[in-house]
Amino acid sequence: MPVPSRERVIELLAELMPDQGYDLEDVTVSKAGSRSVVRVMVDSDTGLDLDDVAELSRQISDRLDAATEFGEAPYTLEVTSPGVDRPLTEPRHWRRARGRRVQITLADEKVVGRVGQLRDSTIDLVVPAKGGPVVREVAIGDVLKAVVQVEFSPPNAQEMELAGGLAAGRAAAGEITEGAETDDDIEGGGLDK
Repeated sequence: MPVPSRERVIELLAELMPDQGYDLEDVTVSKAGSRSVVRVMVDSDTGLDLDDVAELSRQISDRLDAATEFGEAPYTLEVTSPGVDRPLTEPRHWRRARGRRVQITLADEKVVGRVGQLRDSTIDLVVPAKGGPVVREVAIGDVLKAVVQVEFSPPNAQEMELAGGLAAGRAAAGEITEGAETDDDIEGGGLDK
């Protein structure tokens, strides 16, 4: 299979993802010896489990196989979800990160806080203060970079209350829900063709 362009893979998957309730977050295409590696990153408001990844892998593979310009050469398809190191760049990223601890870089400072409610062009950020946590409104346009911080302990209950809790379908820090998979489990979901 000639290495398909990233743009062509995105074009082939553009209608599939929203129809299935997923957002296409990124696509990378590379050459690995005699094979091409097509890595498709998807997400949804409720996250992904292994069954979702298996079904999406099948559907994506069918789409790529039907694209005749790629020929018959083998390829490896990897369907993954974003890791915690993915920057928050879209409103949906902020919405899905509600309740998570983040580090935000602004023009003149770095702020660590917990993501609260998303409004049109602002995000409520729960930050520490002398008398206890407070809500600080941050304009999304002022954020130069924002990354979720890994937490190993359960979050402060007062911070979580001010943040409005976790986004639906997302597990709390230090919590594994029944049937939940980690990004490491999901990333192993590649198909060789």
